[in-house]
Order: sequence, then structure tokens, then C-alpha cells
Amino acid sequence: MRAARGVSGAGGVADRRICDRGTILWQKAEGAGVFLCALLLYFTGPQPLPMVTLLPLFLAPDLSFFAYLAGPRIGAFGYNCVHNYGLGALLLALGNWFQTDLMASLGLLWLAHVGFDRMLGYGLKETRGFGFTHLGRIGKARPVQNSDN
Repeated sequence: MRAARGVSGAGGVADRRICDRGTILWQKAEGAGVFLCALLLYFTGPQPLPMVTLLPLFLAPDLSFFAYLAGPRIGAFGYNCVHNYGLGALLLALGNWFQTDLMASLGLLWLAHVGFDRMLGYGLKETRGFGFTHLGRIGKARPVQNSDN
């Protein structure tokens, strides 16, 4: 008999092998919407950044991967600090409040990056390792090794 979703299994940890595909699809669609809206706002507003800097700035939040050199717990913390909508929204709001086009543009690029990641299924990381996210497991599934031998 299959365990109910969210019911604690061994060690008090909820069974995460059962993913709610509908919820994941909604979050991916939300990410796509944020990505597209942020890009639309960026390209229809003032553009204080040279075109050659857009791709490096768009990818800059991925430098947080280096936090994984200190282990999965610190890596997840570093990645999650950078890959959330809140900081991009804060930069955008502050840029608009202080009428600083550069800050607002950086906020839009940050939001676009996080939305793009969510759209592709890269969610917030868990401390178990890089491949474990709030949107489910990413990467190739590894075969379970039997330790009973």
C-alpha cells in the first residue's frame, strides 16, 4: 500500500519520492511568466547596460554554485540566498524608488534568471545535495545500490 503524501517515513522525513506533478508544472509556468515579464520590462524600459554585459550579468547568480565547495549544507544556503525572487524584486523596487535605472535593470535581470531556472525545474536546493530541490530531483537518476550483499 502506498504511503500518503506528506506522511513521515523513516527518520521523520516526509516521503519525497512522490512528486505532485501538477504543483511542479504550476511552479514552472510561474517561473516562465516571471522570466518573460522581467525580460519584457527590461527591453521596453531604459537600458543602462551595454548589450555585451547582459549574458554575463544574467548568469552571475550561478556563481553561487561555488558555495558547494564548502559542502552541501553551505552550498544549499548560498544557492538559495541568491536564487529567490525576493532579492531581485527588492533591487527592482529600490531602483524604481531611487530612480536608479542600473539598479532596477539588475533587479529585472535577477528576476529573469530565477524565473528561467524555475521554468527549467531548478528549484531551491535541499541540504542533501545539489540535485535535491523543492521541485523534485534534477539530473540523471542514479540506481539504488543494495547494501544487503
